[in-house]
Amino acid sequence: MSVPDVIAPGLRVLFCGINPGLQAAASGHHFVGRGNRFWPVMDLAGFTPHLIAAQDSGTLLRHGYGLTTLVERATAGEDGLDPAEYRAAATGFRQKIGHYAPAFIGFLGRAAYAGLVGQRDVAWGPQDTMIEGSRAWLLPNPSGRNRSFSLERLVAAYRDLRLAAEIEKTRHPAI
Repeated sequence: MSVPDVIAPGLRVLFCGINPGLQAAASGHHFVGRGNRFWPVMDLAGFTPHLIAAQDSGTLLRHGYGLTTLVERATAGEDGLDPAEYRAAATGFRQKIGHYAPAFIGFLGRAAYAGLVGQRDVAWGPQDTMIEGSRAWLLPNPSGRNRSFSLERLVAAYRDLRLAAEIEKTRHPAI
């Protein structure tokens, strides 16, 4: 079971989760869990003009944003993934990024990014690594299980990416 991507060519930011949760896979929509803070953070950080429901995730495309996951297989949590699954997903993921060419990839949590690039110690925020021409940006995971980040800290981290994407858009209006 997987969740369909919300994706189009030339997005400002493609948000990349680790993999779908079981509830997301069952519903066919990203970030449906009651405790998941993704949608409120997107609203509060200014990516969307109002709170979007998970079922309306396709409207993100109108704003220049999209959703994908590194690993397509759904699990109850990221600990249900084997490190080999990250490596196996890397080639297809890189091809997807090359094809759709988002300006930024916002990795939601360290596990997806670290699994993709093979680094364990990575800092939050912009990364030096480019992935098929897209800038990598590491964001805290919005899962309700991630209590290391308050809602306010999540919003601040996501807002930094939004501002960088807006600056990039003024430099390159085609994005």
